[in-house]
Amino acid sequence: MTQPAYLRIADNLRQRIVKGTLAPGDRVPSRHELAREHGVSDRVAVEAVRLLVAEGYLESRSGSGTYVRQRPKVKRLTRSWYRGQAGAGSPFRADMESQGRAGTWRSISETSTASSSVAERLGVAEGDPVMETRYTFLADDRPVMLSTSWEPLEITRDTPVMLPEEGPYAGAGVVARMRAIGQDVALATEVVSARGILADEAERLGEPVGSIVTVIQRTYLGERPLETAEIVVPVERYELVYAIPVD
Repeated sequence: MTQPAYLRIADNLRQRIVKGTLAPGDRVPSRHELAREHGVSDRVAVEAVRLLVAEGYLESRSGSGTYVRQRPKVKRLTRSWYRGQAGAGSPFRADMESQGRAGTWRSISETSTASSSVAERLGVAEGDPVMETRYTFLADDRPVMLSTSWEPLEITRDTPVMLPEEGPYAGAGVVARMRAIGQDVALATEVVSARGILADEAERLGEPVGSIVTVIQRTYLGERPLETAEIVVPVERYELVYAIPVD
């Protein structure tokens, strides 16, 4: 299938940026120059440039032109199962401390009902009550990742851990909180995929619309599923490192 002209132009520019032919700070050809180079109309050239601006490769400067955007230095987020097992509290906070950064978060919890996908992961019926908590994680006060977690209220209702970020176990992490009510976490599973960022996520993370995010579907299990979460990480700024103990 023939690729639309604006996608071909965008891919040509993207390859030049990735290979370093166009370096951060370089001015890209104007729409007239691109149109002439590729034998297309100015409108098609503009569409190609707009796509790369949306993807975060380019930035427009009023009255000056369009330039290759300086990509942020990639940092690491460690997915360390043994940290959670050690009961040392939040794995995120421990990871940030190991990098000399202050790890904090904002959250809001409310009772909700399980969607079909959440119900399948928690082993409950669709529509069953859950505690839903939405997080924005920050490193040195800058958003790092987002997370939405769901816990079955049939397990946590009327217990000290019903609200994940309130009460005596606030901020202790899922493993420690569940242990406090007699539920031992024995296993964690993570399903990793990627997709385009949603508008709300772009606003909360300060990322360009059109960016790509890594999505981690994590589930903690004991004798039954105890919590599941969807974690969203911008791929441009963070790479995931899995630390897995070997017997």
